[in-house]
Amino acid sequence: MKKTFAVIVFSTQIFFAQNIAQKLDKATKDLMNSSGAVSSNLSFYVSDESGNFIYEYQGNKGLSTASTQKIFTAAAALETLGKNYTYKTISGYSGTISNGNLNGNLFISSNGDPTLGSWRYEAYKPESFKKKLIDAVKKSGITKISGDLVIDDSYFDAQTIPGGWPWDDLGNYYGAGVWGVNWRENQFDININGTNFKGFSYPLENVKWINELKVGGSSDQSLIFTAPYSDVALINGTLPAGKTMTVSGSTPNPPLQLGVEVKQWLHESGIDFSGKVITNSQLTIDGKPTLDFPKNNTILTYESPTLDKIVYWFLRKSVNLYGETLIKTLGKEKKGNSSFKSGVAYLKEFWKSKGINANMINFADGSGLSPQNYASAKAEVQALLYAKKQSWFDAYYDGFPTQDNGMKMKSGTMRDTKSYAGYHTAKDGKKYVFSIIINNYQGSGSSELQKILNVLK
Repeated sequence: MKKTFAVIVFSTQIFFAQNIAQKLDKATKDLMNSSGAVSSNLSFYVSDESGNFIYEYQGNKGLSTASTQKIFTAAAALETLGKNYTYKTISGYSGTISNGNLNGNLFISSNGDPTLGSWRYEAYKPESFKKKLIDAVKKSGITKISGDLVIDDSYFDAQTIPGGWPWDDLGNYYGAGVWGVNWRENQFDININGTNFKGFSYPLENVKWINELKVGGSSDQSLIFTAPYSDVALINGTLPAGKTMTVSGSTPNPPLQLGVEVKQWLHESGIDFSGKVITNSQLTIDGKPTLDFPKNNTILTYESPTLDKIVYWFLRKSVNLYGETLIKTLGKEKKGNSSFKSGVAYLKEFWKSKGINANMINFADGSGLSPQNYASAKAEVQALLYAKKQSWFDAYYDGFPTQDNGMKMKSGTMRDTKSYAGYHTAKDGKKYVFSIIINNYQGSGSSELQKILNVLK
């Protein structure tokens, strides 16, 4: 009797899976037969939580993923670095202190903390770093600095932007590059009414603007163009008339920006400083030798939030800066080379070692902003399944947003690309893991892909 019951249950499960697969197949083919998908590519793969196959449509096909690429980077970082990993920013001085006078330079260095000065973490805002730094300077007995303020941004290599990022993206906040010293997530805001600048979130140091904005439309259609280390910024496109809008861009030289602000903090705190702000990257540009952080005389070690908190915001708000910092960190820590190429190579090796076919994961960066990223839906599901078995999974899963249709999944959006990857528990308790990616669809793609995924509810 028990054997007969087991057979019935197993047969029911097979029928149920076949029924879901049929519904998914119909919804998928309805989309691919629509006029908007006439020249589209789709990759779709669904399994249950144990990895048992449910349905696929070209599941092996590698497509441009946009931000679902982040699921690979986040998982690899959590496992490789550990969820309690922290970045560190340190301050120290060269020379000697005599009667309160520092006969030497004040240094600030970091190993690339992408959260330094971020507004996302209650205890880590710019004011927190300011207070701890100034308190450390005063505690060391410094009341006057005879030398310079040196921002040692040499921990990473000089390439701040991954190859393959579109020029249209670089100057906008989501296209911020990665330095050895990052500040305020390398982002600034401008309040603009029509074509007139009304104010900045903070003054950009040494930046001259070309303003080609025009008034028009009812939404923000502006673009900012900045380049790493450049002192010229361009803004063009259109903004609505008679309405003040906030437009966000990427800071062209975050280490310098931090240095200028620290100089102001010193003055506000009554610490006499008349020296220059120097960055090691600028010394390199000028053909001068860089200045090494002093081995002794460290006065402050400032730690970032733990990696699980960083991954939360990385996935929840799709912060590209975090992904590219993690790529550089993985390259530096695992290969001794902080180049994007090195970090991306490690990321691919990591997932290949977990059983993913290397031909299904051609990464170009850590965030998905490059159109040169290619991954298959099956590879994304395999990564999600691997993560589900790990001790750090709760921190990973917590970062996945809940989308408009109520499903817990990371989204990816780029020109002509839409993707979703995540986990869902149906009303009947069945648990699914899935990824769906469409390229070159003539429409938003969001509602169309969600309509297919709603079959899993």
